[in-house]
Amino acid sequence: MQHQHKQSEQHPESIEIMDSNDRPLGVMPLDEAHRQGLPHRSVLVMLYDQGGRVYLQRRSHSKSVYPGRWDLSATGHVKAGESRQGAALRELEEELRVRASSLTLLTEVAACPETHWEFVTLFAAAGVVGEPSPNPDEVMDGMYLDRDELESMIGNFREMLTPALVAAWEGGYIYSLED
Repeated sequence: MQHQHKQSEQHPESIEIMDSNDRPLGVMPLDEAHRQGLPHRSVLVMLYDQGGRVYLQRRSHSKSVYPGRWDLSATGHVKAGESRQGAALRELEEELRVRASSLTLLTEVAACPETHWEFVTLFAAAGVVGEPSPNPDEVMDGMYLDRDELESMIGNFREMLTPALVAAWEGGYIYSLED
């Protein structure tokens, strides 16, 4: 499960570097952590409508990783000194301009080559206020999909999806709360 990173040239995003047991070792700019392949934390958040459909975002073409691909609702890195829950709520607001009153932890994945050395935490958002309004700096488009629609996308258009989205589907996490 992997996603993108965000930063501006003037203010590089600082994140915590973790040891192999997910304990903080120090702080450095995100781009340097990525360049060196050092373990750090990220979050993925899934947003649902009243009908249980999951919201997918289409990543901006300006993203350095998986530009233009469909991804989970909101994704991002945990900033230095920030909690995973805080990062997940911040990403929902930054990317989709919605607020959630609570998060359900669905799974955690240890840092490894497949996650680009990120300790990934996957949440489902609940008590959402507002309709998704994608931030054009982050997200090109978005849509809600039911299980059959997403299954069709996974089967027919896998190359248009991020590995994180495919991994969440294959792990059975996307519609796990309704089962």
